Amino acid sequence: MLVTGASIAGPALAHWLRRRGAEVTVVERAPGLRPGGQAVDARGVAKEVIKRMGLDAAVRAARTETAGAHTVDVDGNVLETFSAEDNGGDGYIADIEILRGDLSQVLHDDTCDEVEYVFDDRIAELGQDADGVDVTFAKGDRRRFDLVIGADGLHSALRGMVFGPRERFLRHLGLVLAFYSVPNEFGLERWMIDYQEPGSGRSAGLRPLKDPTRAMAMLSFPADGFDVDHRDIEAQKNLLRERMAGLGWQAPRILAHLDDTPDFYLDQVAQVVMDRWSAGRVGLIGDAAFCSSPMSGAGTGLALVGAYLLAGELAAAGWDPEAGFAAYETRMRPYVEANQEIGRLHVQSRDGAAAHAEPDMEALMPLIERALNGVELPDYAGVPDSANPVSPAGR
Repeated sequence: MLVTGASIAGPALAHWLRRRGAEVTVVERAPGLRPGGQAVDARGVAKEVIKRMGLDAAVRAARTETAGAHTVDVDGNVLETFSAEDNGGDGYIADIEILRGDLSQVLHDDTCDEVEYVFDDRIAELGQDADGVDVTFAKGDRRRFDLVIGADGLHSALRGMVFGPRERFLRHLGLVLAFYSVPNEFGLERWMIDYQEPGSGRSAGLRPLKDPTRAMAMLSFPADGFDVDHRDIEAQKNLLRERMAGLGWQAPRILAHLDDTPDFYLDQVAQVVMDRWSAGRVGLIGDAAFCSSPMSGAGTGLALVGAYLLAGELAAAGWDPEAGFAAYETRMRPYVEANQEIGRLHVQSRDGAAAHAEPDMEALMPLIERALNGVELPDYAGVPDSANPVSPAGR
């Protein structure tokens, strides 16, 4: 089986496919794993998936160890405080918070001995029939696979090849988010700080990292349209300077490091909404299939849970793609929809008028519970699992 993308969803899926008995190749267009990146979280049922992977200790050892967050006004006065211990570790700051690159490294290290990783390459052409998928790679290699799964993110190339142009599936939420590492000249010690400019929808924040000499800067601004190439870094930096001009608090000091940061990232806050996540022997997972946006705080959880369910349902269906993909979608879709709704609500709450309105928590709690735990994790008894082999007498 071929999986495209070696960030989080791809290696997580490779883990479960291999445990279910499949031979797996992961192809990644980057020359290697991408370090750093934004802090990602695991909440609710996603934490159970990490335990079932046997990676709880490794993931927790790589956490950012953020103690909590303060929201502040333009003068730095604390308005509100959130602890990582709130809501059993599933609150605004999650108990399991880890940089995307660090989680990717944990997942890669866990799978690299039994999974083939091909870096600095990508799918150039693809054709499928009833029995398999023929793939031509950009570097010229041609291979045939039983199944191909796209785990290549918001701007999935595989989704474009098989399902159609990205404009058909992307839902821009009217916000642009940027983040990059900067020297920790702000005195951060395990506490994140977030400033939101009243009435404008603009924000700036700083997040501590395991390296106490560095911090992660986060900036956002409203934008109804977004026409900057997501690979044109210089154009993105110019856009960020233009849109953040005049923002107070620590924003000028943060922006002063734009040209010397090693890991700049900027993109639209968007969701991927699709009627189905498979076509024949090609399927999608993670942000490629159902991105909920960074504002949901659930992208990593959706990727981990989706990997567990997709591999389990395919194996339970005897690797029949039609039955396996259908069962995966049936189990995942309500969970996905709840988390996408949370993402939309978080963006709306950053609107200047809405930011001062107290949310109806009694009405929100059922939605929050569905977003955290609203999916069943079957044990898949009887399905092969190399981590827990079944004795012949027990079959």
